[in-house]
This record gives sequence, C-alpha cells and structure tokens, in this order.
Amino acid sequence: MRTFINQKSLFCRTCQPACTIAASKLMGTSKRNVLVPWLIVIAFTLIAQQGRACSLNITGVNFGSYDVFSNAALHSTGNIDVNCASGDGYIIAISAGSGTYSQRAMISGTHTLNYNLYTAANRAVVWGGSTSGTTTVSGSGTGESVNHVVYGRVPPHQNIPAGNYRDTITVVIFF
Repeated sequence: MRTFINQKSLFCRTCQPACTIAASKLMGTSKRNVLVPWLIVIAFTLIAQQGRACSLNITGVNFGSYDVFSNAALHSTGNIDVNCASGDGYIIAISAGSGTYSQRAMISGTHTLNYNLYTAANRAVVWGGSTSGTTTVSGSGTGESVNHVVYGRVPPHQNIPAGNYRDTITVVIFF
C-alpha cells in the first residue's frame, strides 16, 4: 500500500488541479478516497501491459532459370520464420508486390513474368492479406523460431525475353 500512497502523493503534487477537480466532481468525496482506486487501476494496467515482440527471418523465393519452352510450371519455395513469445498468437500477411493478388508480377525493365505465392504445397490458396480471395497464415509463438513455407509458382508458356526478373513483397506480422 505504501507504493500507491507514494504514487498518489507524487500525482497530486504534479497534478494538483486534477486532484481538486476530481474530488469536487464526485460529490464532495475526499481526494484520498477518490484517487486511490484510480491509482490502483492505473498501477495494475501498467503492470499488466508487458512488452511483446516477434521477430521475422525471411528467405525469399528464388525461382532460378525460367524456360519459356517448358510445358511445366516452375515451382520454388521460401521461408518466413517467426519467433514470438510462447502463447502469443500472430497472423502473417504478404503484399501483392508489383502485380495483384490474383497474379503477382516480377519485372525486368518493361517486361513482366507472372507468378504467385501460396500457403500450401498444393498451391491452391493464394497467400495475401485476406482480401481478393487470398488468405493469411496464423500461428502461436513457442518462444522459438516457427517456420512457415512460402510456395511459389511461375505458370508455363510466358513468352518473355531473357533478363533478371524480380519483385518485392512486404511481409507484415500482426501479434
């Protein structure tokens, strides 16, 4: 209880007008009776708000060489490793990059190479931001790194000139 009294004293010394107004507004109740419950709530709120943090380690999807004459799609994977405190839930969203969620685009000069990123190996659900038919990936922290694989596909039969095609995707984690 001494801590709260010290906080009350410090609060009333620095915010004397607020103490006086609060006491008079609550029907003549004394300053000490009005402020102590408020200070207890404030103290518990400050104690309960612990800092939370998650970290990301990202390995990009590298498709390597694309063969314009191949009948097969080009597949590759990348990784998003998430490290959150044990029990902290999180959601991972990724941007559309240079294209749209329905068809992302890698760019080389004025040329584009279409591709997309998916949440599973069957490449059925586009990984995005829960808009335009996409979904996010969620998990729960373990206190250690949790790996989430990013599955990529470049569709076949794209008539493009040789070049270095690239795109930048923004990864956002909500926790």
